[in-house]
Amino acid sequence: MKIRTAIFGVYVGASALGFAALMFLVLRDVRLRYVESMRRTLGDTAAFLAVFAAEGGSEPAGWRARLGQLPPQADLLRVFACAADGRVVFDSAHGRDVGQVYRWSMTGGGRVATEGYTVANVAEVDGELRVVAPVRIAGELRGWVGVGRPLASVTEGVSAARWRLATYAALLAAAMTAAGWWIANRLTHSLERLTEYAVAVRDGRAAQPPASRAREIAALAQAFEEMRVTLEGKLHVERYTQALAHEFKAPLTAIRGAAELLAENPPAEDRARFAANVLGEAERLRRIVDRLLELAALESRRAGPAWEPLDLATVVARVVAEARGAAELRGVALRTALPAALPGRGDAFLLGQALGNLIQNALEFSPRGGDVTVTARAEGAAVVVEVDDGGPGVPDYALVRVFERFYSLPRPDSGRKSSGLGLSIVREIARLHRGEVALENRAGGGARATLTLPAAGA
Repeated sequence: MKIRTAIFGVYVGASALGFAALMFLVLRDVRLRYVESMRRTLGDTAAFLAVFAAEGGSEPAGWRARLGQLPPQADLLRVFACAADGRVVFDSAHGRDVGQVYRWSMTGGGRVATEGYTVANVAEVDGELRVVAPVRIAGELRGWVGVGRPLASVTEGVSAARWRLATYAALLAAAMTAAGWWIANRLTHSLERLTEYAVAVRDGRAAQPPASRAREIAALAQAFEEMRVTLEGKLHVERYTQALAHEFKAPLTAIRGAAELLAENPPAEDRARFAANVLGEAERLRRIVDRLLELAALESRRAGPAWEPLDLATVVARVVAEARGAAELRGVALRTALPAALPGRGDAFLLGQALGNLIQNALEFSPRGGDVTVTARAEGAAVVVEVDDGGPGVPDYALVRVFERFYSLPRPDSGRKSSGLGLSIVREIARLHRGEVALENRAGGGARATLTLPAAGA
């Protein structure tokens, strides 16, 4: 399960439980509020009718005469009067309860909110809310006058209010769900970028630690970057030490062997040959050291190259012109297919160095009479430069290793290997420019090196 889904699920679950409990209480309270409003109105009405009835005299017969003047509205409001002992003496509902005894005090006490009255003059009986007011004459209780209203009359209003609340609650829940998903995305976005950074580092691609306004995420990204630098430094030293020991071993062995033979004072012809071997191997060591220094300088440029607008078509044409002399010496035709202009950004010197290495590599693997073709084109937000040679291609086992430091294949004409650093330098320059380099075999024979770089504005 993704952490985004987990955060969202916990948020929605907790919010749903709290929201459901709150809505249950609110919806249950709706009826109480309606009935309480009715009780207050009925209380005022009962108090008024008690005074009105008392004006008819101190006896219930007079109350009946006074209250009988009211228009009958039993379906909406029932008026009744009781003697001091609770016996009903008047009922506007066509005398329905006349003669019955209403017990006082009328109190509720049920668990449902509308049944929980503890007011002495209020009760809910048989679906009817009754409120009474005492009739006192000269301070003496003579009876009761009350009103009753069916609770069914408020059912429609309560139902409508509950539906409105439920609708608003559903809209609010939808908004809260959307907000929860947005929050979960925001919380996990930085983690996802941190994961992408870690994967890029694992795969050896150029990457910058993600910036975040969350201090914990920023601190974690910085810790990852520091760990990467530390581990790369250790691995760098280890790899270089092993590679240098391997690469220097053969030239030093050859130099030592030649020196030992020279110490035996061989004939002049052999001395010249041994001395040439010593000079050749010393030159090979010098080239390895120079290439290593060049690669180290590139790897130390963590901030990237100077991003300047340039015409990549011009850069490619310049590098090809510089390589034509070497192509003629090898008897290889150097061809180009370039557009009139190819806007890009980067360091012209470094890009020229990378292209020069690719072209030199293609020339060395192309047979005499063959050709090397350099093409460049724009593809969406990228610029692609391809260098095709007519050589034997790259063995399958070597395709995954050709960009490793010190890994080299023997040249077809001489069988000798290079320093194995040229393609490593090309890859480092491509990474500095947020690009990529790849080497593959062509279907028609030969190999193709592809350098992909961001276009201008990308």
